Amino acid sequence: MDFRRQSSLKPYPTSENHVFKSNNKNTSDGSKPSDHPTLPTSMAVSNGIFFTVFFSVTYFLLIRWREKIRNSTPLHVATMPELAAIILFIASFIYLIGFFGMCFVQASPYSDDDEEDEEIESVVNHETVSKEVDTRSTTFDCETTTAVVSEEDEAVIRDVVSGKTPSYSLESKLGDCKHAAFVRRVALERITGKSLEGLPLDGFDYESILGQCCEMPVGYVQIPVGIAGPMLLDGKEFMVPMATTEGCLVASTNRGCKAIYVSGGATSVLLKDGMTRAPVVRFGSAKRAAELKFFLEEPLNFETFASVFNKSSRFGGSNESNVQLQGKIFTQDYLQLDFPDMDILGISGNYCSDKKPAAVNWIEGRGKSVVCEAIISEQVVKKVLKTTVASLVELNMLKNLAGSAMAGALGGFNAHASNIVSAVYIATGQDPAQNIESSHCITMMEAVNQGRDLHVSVTMPSIEVGTVGGGTQLASQSACLNLLGVKGANKESAGSNARQLAKVVAASVLAGELSLMSAIAAGQLVKSHMKYNRSGKDIAGKA
Repeated sequence: MDFRRQSSLKPYPTSENHVFKSNNKNTSDGSKPSDHPTLPTSMAVSNGIFFTVFFSVTYFLLIRWREKIRNSTPLHVATMPELAAIILFIASFIYLIGFFGMCFVQASPYSDDDEEDEEIESVVNHETVSKEVDTRSTTFDCETTTAVVSEEDEAVIRDVVSGKTPSYSLESKLGDCKHAAFVRRVALERITGKSLEGLPLDGFDYESILGQCCEMPVGYVQIPVGIAGPMLLDGKEFMVPMATTEGCLVASTNRGCKAIYVSGGATSVLLKDGMTRAPVVRFGSAKRAAELKFFLEEPLNFETFASVFNKSSRFGGSNESNVQLQGKIFTQDYLQLDFPDMDILGISGNYCSDKKPAAVNWIEGRGKSVVCEAIISEQVVKKVLKTTVASLVELNMLKNLAGSAMAGALGGFNAHASNIVSAVYIATGQDPAQNIESSHCITMMEAVNQGRDLHVSVTMPSIEVGTVGGGTQLASQSACLNLLGVKGANKESAGSNARQLAKVVAASVLAGELSLMSAIAAGQLVKSHMKYNRSGKDIAGKA
C-alpha cells in the first residue's frame, strides 16, 4: 500500500511555466492603475467641504423643523434660508452618493490571472499552516510531507493510542512492516504530542530488520559515510568506509592513510581468533565446584567435551577452557550431563566479558587479536604529517603511555582508537556497543634507522567483528562491506572475511593514531577542529 501523500492541487507554478504578474502593469490605455484607489489632494479638500455642508444643513433643517412643530407652523412653508439649506442638502447628498457609488463599482486593478495567483498562494499558505498545526502529520523522507491516514488506519491508530492494540503487534496484525512503522509513528505522535518531522520513514527496507535488528521501528537515522584511503595493507589497497558525525575525523584518518601508503604500506598479524562465552553455574559446595574445574583441566576430558560442543555449530568450536572459581560459584563452558547437580544460573557470568571494560579482554583477548605496524619515512613525517620523528616519539611516551597510566586506563593507551572503531563499526553493521572492548589499543612509536624514520604500531587484543548476520545484512552496511571485499561468508576459507575486516579496523586505527598525534605535535588540532568541526552557521550568526 502506498502511504505517500495524495493531493488534488496542481503543481505550484515555477518561473519556467508561469510569469507572476505585477499589480502595476500597463492598462490598455497606457495608464498605470495603482494597487489601491488613491485620492488627489484637491478631491480630498472637496470631500471635506461637502461633508461639512451636508451635516451642517442637516442639523440646521432638523432644528428649524422642530421649532415649526412646536409652534404649529406648516412644514411646507419655507423661508429663504430654509430653501437654501434644502438645496445644499440635496446637492451634497447627490455628490456623496455619486462618489462612494463610483468607488464600489470601480473595476478591480487585478486581472483574472492575478486572482488565480492569489488563490494558489492562499492554498499553499493554508497548506503550510496546516502542516504546522496538524500533530498527526508524518514525514516519509527528509522533506516534510503530510501523510494521508485512511479510515482503516485511523481505527488501528486509535486502538494503539488507547492501548487496545499493542504497538509491537502491528507487523503481524497488518502484514506489512512499512505500513506498521507508519501506523506506529502516527500513534506515537498523538500519544506524545511531539512531531517526528525530520526522522525519515520512506526509503528503508523494514522487512530486513524484522526479528533480528530492531523492534517497533518508526523510522531510521541517517549518518553520513565518508571514505578514507586508499589504505595499503599487506600489499592490498582498501577504501575504508567511516560513518560519523564528527568533523575532520575522516579527513584526519585519510591523511594517516596517505602517510602510510607513500611509505610503503602497513603490515598486520592476526595473533588470536576466538570469541569467549562464560556461563555461570553453582554447586552445593566449593569442593564439588572444584571437582568440575579439575575435570575440565584434564586434556582428555576437554577433548571429549570440545568434540561434542563443536557439533553444535558449523561456524565455531571450543578450543580452550578457562575455569574461574569463586567459592562454590564459577564460570565455565558447562557440562550438564557429566555433572547433573550443576545449577546453571545464567548463560553469561560476565567473565567473558562482553560490552564492558575488563582486564581479562585486555590481557587474554576476545574476538580477533591484531597487531598492525608501519615505518614512516622522515620525509613523509615532515611533508605529510608536518612534524618530526622526535616530537612524535616524545609525545606518544608522555601522552599515550605515561598519561594513560596516571589515569589508570584499562586498554586505553592510545589517542583515539574508539573514534575510528566506532565509525567503521557503524558503517559495516557491527555492534556499536562492542566498541568498548574492541577499542582496547596500545599505540607505540619509536625512532628507527638511526633515528631518521618512525616505527608506529597498534596492538588491539579484542576486535569483535563479523560479516554474517545482524546489521551486516542490511543494504547500506552490506554495501560498505562489499567495498572492502569482505561481504558475507567466505566460501573458500570460513571466517577469513571477518579476520580481514579486523585487520582493516586495526590499520585504520593506525592511520588515525598517526594523524592525530602529528596534529597535536604540530599544534594543528585546535585549528583543524575550528575549521572542520564547527558550524559555520553558528559562527555567522554570532558575528
